[in-house]
Amino acid sequence: MRLPGRLAAAIDVLADVEQRRRPVSEALKAWGLNNRFAGAGDRAAIGNLVYDALRRRASHAFAMGSDSPRALVLAVALRDWGETPESLAAAFAGDSHAPAALTETEMAGARTDLAGAPAHIRADVPEWLAPSLERALGTNWVEEGRAMAGRPSLDLRTNLLKSTPERVMKSLARFSPQPTPIAPWGISLPAGARDARTPNVTTDEGYQKGWFEIQDQGSQIVAALAGARPGEQVLDLCAGAGGKTLALAAAMGNKGQIFAYDADRARLAPIYERLKRNGVRNAQVRAPQDNALDDLVGRLDRVVVDAPCTGTGTWRRRPDTKWKLTPDLLAQRQAEQAALLEDARQYLKPGGTLVYVTCSILPEENDEQVARLLASRDGLASLDIGAAWQRAFGTELPAGLTTPGGGICLTPRRTGTDGFYCHLLGKAA
Repeated sequence: MRLPGRLAAAIDVLADVEQRRRPVSEALKAWGLNNRFAGAGDRAAIGNLVYDALRRRASHAFAMGSDSPRALVLAVALRDWGETPESLAAAFAGDSHAPAALTETEMAGARTDLAGAPAHIRADVPEWLAPSLERALGTNWVEEGRAMAGRPSLDLRTNLLKSTPERVMKSLARFSPQPTPIAPWGISLPAGARDARTPNVTTDEGYQKGWFEIQDQGSQIVAALAGARPGEQVLDLCAGAGGKTLALAAAMGNKGQIFAYDADRARLAPIYERLKRNGVRNAQVRAPQDNALDDLVGRLDRVVVDAPCTGTGTWRRRPDTKWKLTPDLLAQRQAEQAALLEDARQYLKPGGTLVYVTCSILPEENDEQVARLLASRDGLASLDIGAAWQRAFGTELPAGLTTPGGGICLTPRRTGTDGFYCHLLGKAA
């Protein structure tokens, strides 16, 4: 397929997303099944167009004077991919698969200056979230939002139970891997431009042997900050598919015990195969049922709560969720987080550590949740996150990462990672 056909296909996919209100991944898969002539390169290009359109939906709509699928996709070509009205006109000429010719308004959109646009437009975020983001990210919140609208790298975590970063880098040399700047066992494959394809590393022999896992560097960082040590008793209370359980097991050298639990049985299902492939022997999966964790009350050195959240930190990877987020959904997640924190503290033994993690950048889900817990419960206190960083990485905590409430907030602009929050709380001995 040539560029005109890819643009037309992206417009159709984005229209399908909006009309049927289904995830982008499902709409792209359906398009591929219905258009089997399209090669892998075509599917990657169409996916990039759709995701780029959603990442900068607000600013593209402002520039083009419309938020229609056509306007958004054309904005990507004109404002992100380096095309011009003239180059598109030449490409469209005589191509039966091309969209209709550009209008005068669309051609003008290629040159629209966003300097005078409202702040939330320049940040590419929902307007109602602007006050929260400003509180969380400070005077640079617009720049932070723009970084959130970029493409993410593909990050990998070396499984230290089976391999080394050097061995994994050699296995993936054809993809030009780079070491991650903070996590010493992390490897990054930077995002390409325009129609660049994301490498399918799951077909690599090293992945099949359990040498590495796909995990954003931000997730690796917060897992390391949890500070799990060999021989400890650890609960991963919201284990999901097991990403942090695997990281904790590697940090513990397969010594001690990790209890992996999730209230959603379906989310927990993939963990069994992943534990086997990674060579993890110190994890015990606790399926959701009555009294599943009763025997752990007051016994654990660490409880990790990777709480369900709005996912605002993952907007680069799931930009459609940015525009679906509502105040009601935020309130629902806050209620779930508060309940989980209240539940989690009972499993700590005296002197134990509660690790609160979200992939959110909103203070309502982060500092404010911790402040509420500390105000209602004696015997818990915030721990020094800077000291935890020093222990985990052997360096001083970079300036600008700490939050007013004593946690840390990672963002694409600050750390080149997804958005993550982490706060450590200790139970009195």
